[in-house]
Amino acid sequence: MNSSLRKITLYGIPNCDTVKKSRVWMQEQHPDFVFHDFKKQGLERATIEQWLEHLSLDVLINRKGTSWRALSDEQKQSATETEAAIALILGNPSLVKRPVLQISDAQGIAHVSVGFTPDTFNTIFSRF
Repeated sequence: MNSSLRKITLYGIPNCDTVKKSRVWMQEQHPDFVFHDFKKQGLERATIEQWLEHLSLDVLINRKGTSWRALSDEQKQSATETEAAIALILGNPSLVKRPVLQISDAQGIAHVSVGFTPDTFNTIFSRF
């Protein structure tokens, strides 16, 4: 993929340790990326729907965090259904595992992944 035609967006919240590490790595390796703070800038339904074309709900939703634990049992049960899960995420973006890396090109979204390790990002960017 021609790097001038791609757009790299890293989604997360700035005070998350994993997001901090991924941002440092991105600044060193791919300084042309955009950081989207989904606590301040929010998330759109269309973005979440696009992610779910590449990821399952089980991958996208962080079921180990405090935001998940704060949900009622009924809300947790509803998170297995796509529409209910999207509504929960829109109401509480902290339910999303972080960071979300999205790489887009002229055809649309070419890659979406969740989480960060230097090795994983090196592998992803070796393909793009």
